[in-house]
Amino acid sequence: MTVDGRPLTRREAIRIGVGVGAGLALGQLPLDAAEARSGERALYQGLITKPIPSSGERIPVVGIGTARRYDVGASDGERAPLREVIRNLPDLGGQLVDTAPGYGQAETVVGELIAEEGNRDQIFLATKVGAGRRSVEAAREEIERSRERLRSDRFDLLQVHNLGGVNEVLPILHEMKQDGQIHCYGITTTSARAYDQVVRLLRSEEMDFLQVDYAIDNRGVEERILPLAADQGVAVLTALPFGRGRVFGVFEDQPIPEWAAELGITSWAQFALKYNVSHPAVTCAIPGTATLAYLRDNLGAAT
Repeated sequence: MTVDGRPLTRREAIRIGVGVGAGLALGQLPLDAAEARSGERALYQGLITKPIPSSGERIPVVGIGTARRYDVGASDGERAPLREVIRNLPDLGGQLVDTAPGYGQAETVVGELIAEEGNRDQIFLATKVGAGRRSVEAAREEIERSRERLRSDRFDLLQVHNLGGVNEVLPILHEMKQDGQIHCYGITTTSARAYDQVVRLLRSEEMDFLQVDYAIDNRGVEERILPLAADQGVAVLTALPFGRGRVFGVFEDQPIPEWAAELGITSWAQFALKYNVSHPAVTCAIPGTATLAYLRDNLGAAT
C-alpha cells in the first residue's frame, strides 16, 4: 500500500486504522476502506517471532496481558474495547494472551470474548494456577474452573502463579502435559524476593516457560535469571514491561530520539518494548492491552 507513490509508514497505517474503526462504528466506510484494512493487516503480518525452545514453534515477541484491565462486567460498554482487541489480535499478527484466575473476572471475559469471536485456534492461550499454596486438591479444582471459564478443553500454557505450591503443582502440570491436556507449563513471579527460588527451580525442574517482571527501569533478572533460562532452554515471558507505568512517567512528553525513530519506533511504548524483547533470552513481552489503539501501538514494537 502506498501514499503518493511511497510506502505507507506505520504511523500513517495506524491513523488509517483508527479512521476505519470509526467508520465501522458509524456505518460509513470510505470506498477504499477494504484496501486500507488490508494494507494495515499486511503491515503487521511480518511480526518478529522467537522460538519456544522446548518445542521449536515460534510466537510473536509481543502478546497481551489481562491483569486489572479485563476484570470488568458483562455490559457492552465495558467489553466493547476488549472485544476489539481479541478480535484484531490474530488479524494483526499477534497470538499470545496471558491471564489468570487471580485477575478477577479476566479469565471469564477472555474466554467469552474468544468464544464469541471464534478465533481460539489462532490464539496461544496462557493462564495460571495459584491455589497450590493451599493444597494440591485446591490446585486441581482451580485448573478445572479455569478450563470452564476459558471455554477451552486445552491450555497452551499453564503456569504456577507466583510459585504458589510450586513443588507440589509442577508434577501435576508435567503429568497433564504427558496426557496432552496442556501444551506447555512453567512458573511465574513478579517479586525480586523470589529470584533465588526461581534460580533453584530453573536448575532442578523441567519446564517450558518462565514469566518474570522485566522493564527498562527494572533489570533485576538480567544478571542471573535470563541467562540461566536461556542456558536451560526455557522460554521467557516478561510481565510489567512498562514498569507499572513508571517508564511513561519518566519519559513523559520528551520527543523520541532520532536514532530510535530511525529504527521505526514511533512511541515510548514501542521504545520500552523493543528494549525488552531485544534481550536474547526474552521470548515474548505481555503488556496490558485494553484498547485497539494500544494493541496496534504495542505490536508495532514487534516489526
